[in-house]
Amino acid sequence: MPKASVKRLIECNKDQLIDLVLDIEKYPEFVPFCLGSHVYEKNKEGNQTLIIADLTIGKGPFKDTYKSDVKFDKENSTINVTNIGGPLNHLENNWKFNEMKSGTEISFDIDFEIENKFLNVLMSKSFEFGLNKIADAFQRRAEDLYKPIDN
Repeated sequence: MPKASVKRLIECNKDQLIDLVLDIEKYPEFVPFCLGSHVYEKNKEGNQTLIIADLTIGKGPFKDTYKSDVKFDKENSTINVTNIGGPLNHLENNWKFNEMKSGTEISFDIDFEIENKFLNVLMSKSFEFGLNKIADAFQRRAEDLYKPIDN
C-alpha cells in the first residue's frame, strides 16, 4: 500500500487552512488530479464537523470516484479521512494543524490501497511526487487566498 507524509509551514493562520481543507467542493479548482467533488452531508456535533463527500480523481484514461468520511476535530485541530466506497480497498489520511509564530505547520499523512492491482503498483511508483504536487497546490491556494502572517 502506498504511504507517505508531507509537512509544510504555511504563512497563514490555522483556521484559514482548516477551512481550506474542509472546502472539498473547491478541490477541482486547484488540486492536481481532482476532476470533481460532491459533498452529500455536512454536520456539526459538538467539537466535530462530519462530512460525507465524493472525489473524482484521474489522469489520462484513468478516472474513478470514491466516497469518504471526513471528521474534523476542532479541539485537536485534526482532520481524519477514511474511504467508505469506491475503488479503494483502504484509505486513511490525517491532517494536523499546529499554529506557530510564523504561520501554521501542516502535517499530512496518507495510506491507501487501490482495488486495481496494476493501478496500485503504478501509484506506488509515482505517489511521493504526486503527494508533493498536491501539498504544493494547497500551499499555493492558501497563499493566493490569505495574507501571510506578519512577524
